[in-house]
Amino acid sequence: MTLTTKFLGRTYTSPLMNGAGVRCTTVEELEALRQSSAGSFVTKTATREPRAGNPGHRMSALPYGSINSMGLPNKGLPYYLDYLTSLPDQGANNFLSVAGFSEEDQMAVLETIAASDFAGIVELNLSCPNIPGHPQLAYDFDATDKLLAKVFDRFDNLELGVKLPPFFDPIHFDQIAAVLNKYPIKYANSINSLGNGFFVDPETDAPMIEPKGGFGGIGGGYAKPTALANVRALHERLRDDIALIGTGGVQTGRDVYDLILCGASMVQVATAFGPEGVAVFDRLNGELQSILDSKGYADVTSTVGQLHTV
Repeated sequence: MTLTTKFLGRTYTSPLMNGAGVRCTTVEELEALRQSSAGSFVTKTATREPRAGNPGHRMSALPYGSINSMGLPNKGLPYYLDYLTSLPDQGANNFLSVAGFSEEDQMAVLETIAASDFAGIVELNLSCPNIPGHPQLAYDFDATDKLLAKVFDRFDNLELGVKLPPFFDPIHFDQIAAVLNKYPIKYANSINSLGNGFFVDPETDAPMIEPKGGFGGIGGGYAKPTALANVRALHERLRDDIALIGTGGVQTGRDVYDLILCGASMVQVATAFGPEGVAVFDRLNGELQSILDSKGYADVTSTVGQLHTV
């Protein structure tokens, strides 16, 4: 039994990778990922210029996950491009996550990447819930359509995917799928954190985090049912040539397997990666391998989308 995975014509030793948010900001963190048993890595979401992110205490562990309002702290796009293009394959098997705060900003970010030697995959983050004054673009279907039309009119040399927020209504699954199906998008990553959740610290009777009055993205086990629903719904609606990355609620090998059954070709780990570090990939690979062996699968690819229906 092998965990070798095919994604966008590339071969990966495992379907597992990190999520663009935890332990992936510095070159040192990215190198640790590159040398780990993860199949690939994605950078911290990069903006045109470095960002400090939101001030104050902005992330807390919760009983079944986490809450954060980081605000996209990152080293800036040139930092990540310099690192990726310094790799022997110019980052061909890796992912560069990027975001802009306006249409002009998004286009400038992609222009910089297109002019570089980066040979990997670009993930356009349309779903950060933690930037005050900047709503999640992918919830505006017309604006998303307009942006993607301009992106694919100008950049036909980029292998581009999108990071999506969670959707909760069947009509919204239909609407986002209809938009994505119009364009030569390579993949969709579903989901980002559950936006604008809230927890009260039982010790202080105050919000668990400081930015945005305590409102933040919810990750970890709380997110799994919604992640499964979104991956399943998109798998049923997107063109067959649009791959899926499943993100949200991964704490065990069974969680990985469930996302793959629902249609994910690769799976990202975020909240659990925080406290465990790169050792989480060793554990999850082993647990996934045991599940696939027990079910008689010869390889992980053959399980993608194989959810049994009743």
